[in-house]
Amino acid sequence: MHKFSLLYAVLCLGPLAVQAAPLNDTGITSSGHATDGNAATCDDSHPAGQDCHYGRDAAAAAGTLHKTGDGAAGFDFSKISNSGDVLSKAADLGDGPDGWACTRDNVTGLFWEVKVDDASHLRHKEHGYTWYNTDSATNGGAAGVDGTTTSCSGTLAGENCNTQNYVTAVNAARLCGFADWRMPTRKELESIVDFGSNPAIDSHYFPNRPDYASYDWSGSPHAEIMGDAWYVNFSNGNSNYGSRSYGGRVRLVRGGQ
Repeated sequence: MHKFSLLYAVLCLGPLAVQAAPLNDTGITSSGHATDGNAATCDDSHPAGQDCHYGRDAAAAAGTLHKTGDGAAGFDFSKISNSGDVLSKAADLGDGPDGWACTRDNVTGLFWEVKVDDASHLRHKEHGYTWYNTDSATNGGAAGVDGTTTSCSGTLAGENCNTQNYVTAVNAARLCGFADWRMPTRKELESIVDFGSNPAIDSHYFPNRPDYASYDWSGSPHAEIMGDAWYVNFSNGNSNYGSRSYGGRVRLVRGGQ
């Protein structure tokens, strides 16, 4: 940017926003076309300037995007074992030291919890948790709802099924060798939304979604409604907010910030 233009922007618009970390693309690799619809092939015969023409997704389609691991379109994921080691993309879920339990996003650097299909397991895909956070500096003015022991099948050693207790339990178990797991922010959850997929997430690296439409709680409280918090619905990729008393799903994250 020209020095004069930069000075003008700072004086008139305020400090320029700086991207703090790399971002994922949308996963949209099709284009919109008047006659071919919204799932048309992304090529030069269709209107220019569309999402599929730019970014990591376009580079992946052109074969020019280097990936550390694997993933659809511009996404780049690696499977991580219970002992913290990188696994092959064919690795299976398991509780042993070499079993797959986490997924690393090689673009953002975030590590994500992976769900299992076992009601007796701490990380079962169907377990629900009320939104609860007693940290007055981050709870938006309201701790939320403590919950009961039933919605997570009693897997929290007698503690109520809420987001705070779940974070504590996963850290005590040292998932993938780490004890700094936390609730993701709304923006972090949105970073793994794949709008080019149905459901809107890479099912190879994030398997075992619930059998019905559901949402994943973020750790982000609503700024104006003290009793609500933000969530992301991976059935369609949309973000919204709802009462902290709802029994939402949780996918923990570590790293970043």
